[in-house]
Amino acid sequence: MQSLLVEKNDRVLNITLNRPDSLNSFDENMLTGLIEAIDEAGRNQEVRAIVIRGAGRSFSAGGDVKTMGSTTSAQVYEHIGILNSCIKAIKEIEKPVIAAVHGFAAGAGFNLALACDLIIASESSQFALSFSKVGLISDGGGSYFLPRLIGPHLAKEFFFTGEPVSARRMYELGVINRMVPADRLEEKTDELTSTLAMGPSKAYGMMKKMIDRSFTTTLDEMLEQERITQTLMISTEDHAEGVSAFKEKRTPSFSGN
Repeated sequence: MQSLLVEKNDRVLNITLNRPDSLNSFDENMLTGLIEAIDEAGRNQEVRAIVIRGAGRSFSAGGDVKTMGSTTSAQVYEHIGILNSCIKAIKEIEKPVIAAVHGFAAGAGFNLALACDLIIASESSQFALSFSKVGLISDGGGSYFLPRLIGPHLAKEFFFTGEPVSARRMYELGVINRMVPADRLEEKTDELTSTLAMGPSKAYGMMKKMIDRSFTTTLDEMLEQERITQTLMISTEDHAEGVSAFKEKRTPSFSGN
């Protein structure tokens, strides 16, 4: 069985984590396949949005507990290096990446979702940073992403206890963008990704980079970056189309250029 399924549907690239018997825990093939799929999506101008899902009962349990205790330090270092490359690929691609979460998103599986630009989750889903349960720290960027979303005190609580947190709580904290009934997750995910795939791709890419960069830059630097970027954006086809559509009182048809 392939550990990763990749399918392009019109302008959307659908990526499915496909190890349902192990709750889509990560193995090397899955992570390298995810990196390759995202890199290819970055090169393919036809792809305008990406969605990551999990097959079976859950989004992802993260690291494979069955292999823990039998791996060497060198193997762990190598594995986390691949995981890091995967996280960076998601953050660096200049296209929206959406995580569609059902069941459990645990450990590095939760962190994979946090690396995405948006999270849509079923009402019954749960999130757990379960590293402390096996005497480990977070990997996959969780200790970077989560404190920036909810602050250090709550992040420490979630990391220290490792207890599952409901989708409702995560939605109220602003970690989840949209919470939907379980039986409508696929429908609502498709609606969201289709909307983004029809949008101004270059503008989305620049917004993504600048918002992420805002946490490590000054106001003066960000103002100047906005000034420079906006000067470039006015020459795009999408800007011209947006202006024309506004004047003609119609829906714009963005080309992504």
